[in-house]
Amino acid sequence: MHQEIEIELKNLLTAAEFAAVRAAFRLDDGAFRRQENHYFDTPSFALKERAAALRIRAKEGRLTLTLKQTRADGTILETHEPLSLSEAEALLAGMAAPRGAIADLLAELGINPHEVRCFGSLVTDRAEWPHEGGTLCLDHNRYLQNEDYELEYEVDHAEAGEKRFLRLLEVLGIPRRPAPNKIARFYARMKEMEEGR
Repeated sequence: MHQEIEIELKNLLTAAEFAAVRAAFRLDDGAFRRQENHYFDTPSFALKERAAALRIRAKEGRLTLTLKQTRADGTILETHEPLSLSEAEALLAGMAAPRGAIADLLAELGINPHEVRCFGSLVTDRAEWPHEGGTLCLDHNRYLQNEDYELEYEVDHAEAGEKRFLRLLEVLGIPRRPAPNKIARFYARMKEMEEGR
């Protein structure tokens, strides 16, 4: 198990802005790596109700189960556990439940780990690189017959990071469009599709 506090600043981009950021930082196709997020919740979306999220991320041959919990100060506590392929497949198929520290944390939230199920996946092509004391991530996301683009800035200090991020957006000529996290956008798209039936 590994835990970390995550401070991410996100901005949704248009396709044209995504292309402009690629050009500004000279990012060719080789700069992007694919990752897949498989999202879990209970049938009643108990994690969502508690401002938490559970996912398996497949990236560069590694599989990681991550529980994200929003803290009172708005930061995110992430708890990571590596998974074997067989463990990930069992979770995705609903044949197993999270174990160890993540199961304990789910129980603390009042969630039975055996009730969580995979409800969807999102594929991201991501380029990431260091920038002014943080890490910039340029993402092209595909999910539920939808795609979007975002620029994310991972920082250690929210206030200083926000100033650097706003300055960068200004230089690039991109308006500030705070973005909900990927799982929140996934939920919103699910709801749109259900209402459109």
